[in-house]
Amino acid sequence: MHRTSRTPDSPGKKMLSEQVYAHLRGAIMRGEYAPGQALKPQDLAKKMDVSLAVVREALVRVVGEGLADRLPNRGFAVPAFSDRRWQEIAEARRTIEPVLLRMSIERGDLDWEARVRAAHHRMAGTPVYLPGDGEHYSEAWSESHRLFHRALIDGCGNPVLLETFDRLWTASELTRRWSTRRNPDRDGVEEHRRLEEAALARDADAAADALARHLTLTAAGLEP
Repeated sequence: MHRTSRTPDSPGKKMLSEQVYAHLRGAIMRGEYAPGQALKPQDLAKKMDVSLAVVREALVRVVGEGLADRLPNRGFAVPAFSDRRWQEIAEARRTIEPVLLRMSIERGDLDWEARVRAAHHRMAGTPVYLPGDGEHYSEAWSESHRLFHRALIDGCGNPVLLETFDRLWTASELTRRWSTRRNPDRDGVEEHRRLEEAALARDADAAADALARHLTLTAAGLEP
C-alpha cells in the first residue's frame, strides 16, 4: 500500500480504506490479533504505509461489525475473550433461532425445502480449510455456512425477524471461529446433517432441539 496525497473524499482514499479494512478484518478473523490486543492506528498506518485517517476510517468499520472495540481515551482493541456480550449474543441466538426454525417448518413451502437442500449441499461440498491456511475457515465455507443457517429459517416469512438473525450472525462471527479453534474435535458435519434432515422431515421438535444443541456447543467453546 502507498500513501496518497489526494483529497480526503477521493476515490483513491476510499480504495485504500477498503484495502485496510479488508486486511484488518481478515487478520482479526484469522487470529493474527489476539483477543484483547490493542489495534494502534499509528502502528497500523506505518505498517501498511497509509495515512492515519485511512486507518481510522477502516477501524471504525471493523468496530461497526463487532470485530473491534473503541475504548475511551485508549484507542482500539480486539474484543476480550471474556467479554460478557459473547454469552449474551449466544443466549439471544438460542432463544430466537429455534423459534424461527419452527416457524419455517410450519410455513415453508417446497421452494423453502429446495433452498435448504441446496444450501446444505453447497456447504457440504465446500472445503472448510484451504491448503496453507491451517485451522482458519475458508471464506467460501464461512459464507456457505451462513447461507445454510439463513436458509433454514427464511421460511418464517418475517423480514424483521430475519434482520435480527442477520445482525446476530454478524455479531457472533468472530466468536464462532474462536470456539472452533478451541474445540477442533467437534463434528460440525454431523450437526449440520441432522439439522437438514430434521427440517426437511418437518420434525419441528427435533429440528429445534438440534439447532439449540448446535448453538450451545458453540457457546460452550467460549467458556473459560
